[in-house]
This record gives sequence, C-alpha cells and structure tokens, in this order.
Amino acid sequence: MSKRIIVSSIIGVVVLGGTAAGLAVASTQTAQKLTVENASTRYVPPTDAQAGSLTFTADVSDDSGVRSLKVLAWPASSDLDPTEAEMRSVESATCRNTSADTSRCTYNLKVTKAEAAELAPGAWHISTLATAEDGDTKFTPHTSEFTVTR
Repeated sequence: MSKRIIVSSIIGVVVLGGTAAGLAVASTQTAQKLTVENASTRYVPPTDAQAGSLTFTADVSDDSGVRSLKVLAWPASSDLDPTEAEMRSVESATCRNTSADTSRCTYNLKVTKAEAAELAPGAWHISTLATAEDGDTKFTPHTSEFTVTR
C-alpha cells in the first residue's frame, strides 16, 4: 500500500470526524435553546354578577429547566414598548413542570367592573420574559394578543 493512499485515508477520516463533531455541537446548541410556545390569551369582561378575567398560558422549555416567566399585558394603542430590563420587575406566571425541561406557565388576573372601565378598548399585547434554570433568558415583546371589549 502506498504512503500517499494511507495519508489520504487519514486526512479523510479527520475531515469526516471534524464534520461529525461540528454537527454534534450544532445539534447540542439547538437543544439548549429557551423557547416559549403554544401561547394563548383569553380575556373575559366582567358582568354585573361576577368579575372578569385575563388568562395567559404558554409552554416554556429549556434543557436546564424553567425558572420563571414574567408577563406584561399592554394596550397596542399606547406608546409602551417594554424592554427586557423592564420586564424583570413585572408579575410572574405560575409555572408547573410537565417534563424535566418543559413547564406550563399560566398567568391569571381578575378584572373588576371598575378596572375594566379604565382599560383601553381594542387590541392588547402580551410581552414575556422567560428565564431558564441556567440563567438564559428569552424576551418576546409580542408573545400573544387579545382584544378588550366592553
């Protein structure tokens, strides 16, 4: 066997090994990504008989687990444009593990008739800030939308 064939074979193995290692790293990095999915929002206006409600639900996943999900509802007609830093001081959803790396997070808010009267009618946005157990964060300025009616 010629030395040239052996050297070419070794180079081929190294190149293929490097490519496989690169693919393994890429797939590992994809698996670590913090996500907020399946978001839904429901607004029920209050009646004379009972308070209304705002309910936001989302599935949050990260391979390290989920620490928290901060939630902010705001009217689309406002000039509000929340930032990730501002989201750190808003209320948190309640998160319950559905697996080792996924939690179902729910934010519930009761709305009285007096409070509803002060809400801007029309489109509203939900912004979220998810935090994983390893400290990674994911800020989503428009996670979900809903409509306030009277």
